[in-house]
Amino acid sequence: MSSINCNGTLINLNAPKVMGILNITPDSFFDGGKHSTNELIIKHVKKMLNEGATFIDIGAYSSRPGAKHISEKEELIRLLPVLELILKNFPKARISVDTFRSNVAEKAIIEGASLINDISAGAMDTKMFSTVAKLQVPYIIMHMQGTPQTMQTNPSYKNVVTDVLYYFSEKLQQLRLEGINDIIADVGFGFGKTIEHNYTLLNNLELFKNLEIPILSGISRKSMLYKPLNISSNEALNATTIANVIALQKGTNILRVHDVKEAMEAIKILDLLS
Repeated sequence: MSSINCNGTLINLNAPKVMGILNITPDSFFDGGKHSTNELIIKHVKKMLNEGATFIDIGAYSSRPGAKHISEKEELIRLLPVLELILKNFPKARISVDTFRSNVAEKAIIEGASLINDISAGAMDTKMFSTVAKLQVPYIIMHMQGTPQTMQTNPSYKNVVTDVLYYFSEKLQQLRLEGINDIIADVGFGFGKTIEHNYTLLNNLELFKNLEIPILSGISRKSMLYKPLNISSNEALNATTIANVIALQKGTNILRVHDVKEAMEAIKILDLLS
């Protein structure tokens, strides 16, 4: 059985789950600035939980291509009051914190968050692995070539699928040595990849099941969907649902999305086939 331990509760990931996105950054690619007041944050989180989200992923650092770098202090100023607000209103919510900084991760877990979602898989903070080991919380490791500021400059691979698989196998070995048990892999659609790289990964996503850990896919409204269709991210819900269905059919355990209702519907329809 594929499961993770969140604050003492085992979450079965054999049945796919949805992670709803809450960006509290002013410059995220799709919803930057939309959740700028306590009322709007509570409304959005309530909506996602009611629609079936198992996890809420909070991002206080924008990782879109070319995003502005902010200090750790500013990230904490953005993050901690929102985390406190959500858990005050939704005490049973399972909060994932989207950060590459070990200090931010530790403070968030102490304040009641349940998971760490690290876009750099420890590469941008050498203390992250030891911090996660100490905290003993589920850890999402993502593949990214470069940094958010440089990743889309000229992404290149010998073979994107085998390169990313090798990257994860190395990371898993390091994490196991640290004593970290609950590890989730995210191939990092859009993070240091061309459109062709992204679709090659999506088409071969089932190979990542060989890692024998849960797979998270974050494709929601990304440019790999809207650019080929000559539309905007605002118009990319239908394309997102199609890509999510493909990801689910290829073994994805968690869908990280802006639109929870539609992702849950995709899971329910596919479940009728089994």
